[in-house]
Amino acid sequence: MDPLLVGLLAAVVVILLLATGMPVAFGLGLVSIAFLTFFEGVDSLTVIAETFFAGIGEFSLVSIPMFIVMGAAVASSPAGKDLFEALDRWLTRVPGGLIISNIGACSVFAALSGSSPATCAAIGKMGIPEMQKRGYPDSLATGAIAAGGTLGILIPPSVTMIVYGIATETSIGRLFLAGVLPGLLLTVLFMAWAIFYAWRSGYDFREKIGSFSWRQKFEILPRVAPFLAIVVGILFVLYGGVATPSEAAGVGALFCLILVAVIYKIFQPKKIWAILSSSTRESVMILMIIGSSALFAYTLSSLFVTQSVAEYIAALDVNKWVLMGMINVFLLIAGFFLPPVAVIVMTAPILLPIIISAGFDPYWFAVILTINMEIGLITPPVGLNLYVINGIAPEISLPTILKGALPFMLCMVLGIVILCVFPEIATWLPTKIMG
Repeated sequence: MDPLLVGLLAAVVVILLLATGMPVAFGLGLVSIAFLTFFEGVDSLTVIAETFFAGIGEFSLVSIPMFIVMGAAVASSPAGKDLFEALDRWLTRVPGGLIISNIGACSVFAALSGSSPATCAAIGKMGIPEMQKRGYPDSLATGAIAAGGTLGILIPPSVTMIVYGIATETSIGRLFLAGVLPGLLLTVLFMAWAIFYAWRSGYDFREKIGSFSWRQKFEILPRVAPFLAIVVGILFVLYGGVATPSEAAGVGALFCLILVAVIYKIFQPKKIWAILSSSTRESVMILMIIGSSALFAYTLSSLFVTQSVAEYIAALDVNKWVLMGMINVFLLIAGFFLPPVAVIVMTAPILLPIIISAGFDPYWFAVILTINMEIGLITPPVGLNLYVINGIAPEISLPTILKGALPFMLCMVLGIVILCVFPEIATWLPTKIMG
């Protein structure tokens, strides 16, 4: 049987299984076992356990549960509320300040938690009612939060970038740096569109709802600044060569647990256990996906699917930007149906040799891939952020939320185009700091 046909069949079967609601790890594992048995016989199953555990045996994977603990500690506290409140107090006299506050709070909280759904829930619970109260359109209020929440997988520290680094054997430190300026670029694009849309909808930016004294502005900073210091500290020790990503993640998680205990009095064993148990569930889910994807990748390689796909693409002999366009469309469609971690571990090892042979920078491509995954987070049928927003604002219909999120998807597409024209936005900072 032609390897390309085998690969297509495997992809179709995986999508059909996942459409039934089967967990991603189980779907990948089941298809891997079935295809190995059918095409190579029962004897081939002796490598399953070894391959699976080899996929999760990397020491660098320790950073994933540590960053998840860090995010869970922040998400379980009122840190999101305080972050939003701090930005709102400082930007209250800026035209469109509330929109800037919401998207800015999303970008900072996303960097702290690394979780898009957690960001949407934490900032949305406070920000959406406040924007409604001040007369902003429902579609804009919900779309801005849904899009802002996606920044968590791009702005460091990012679990998604860690997974990409492990899957492609690239530097996690460089990947973090590559995501900084593109993350800020998307944040600015989101803010610009939100302000323009509100202005076009007739919102009067001259209307001032309350004001805050200097004392009120400064009194909230001690509850917010320590968490921002943790992010800065993690990036400093990583790029200063002081610690590895796993060590930095472990210290960051410990400090976040201490801060939520000291600042928000979350030190009861029941609450700490809730943070650790939720972190364990999410960590196990991600590691199961990584292990199953390693098995799936082994299956495709064993059946010569990976090699055939690479040869087919290389034989196309098309312009490299046409090739990049095809890859972007593929990633975009994959992101509609699969979570970012699953897409990365399944496709990155296959696509990376093709990308490098075409002359593209692997760290730049990591940013392009991640932005495509961000679009998937606010796009049906998976579109997790859309459902989270609908859950915290049930009075706003899902079509209204989707309508509000659509322009932000186009902002992400524009961001990809800008990065293609000016790749230095992603590559300059890693080169400047790490050489």
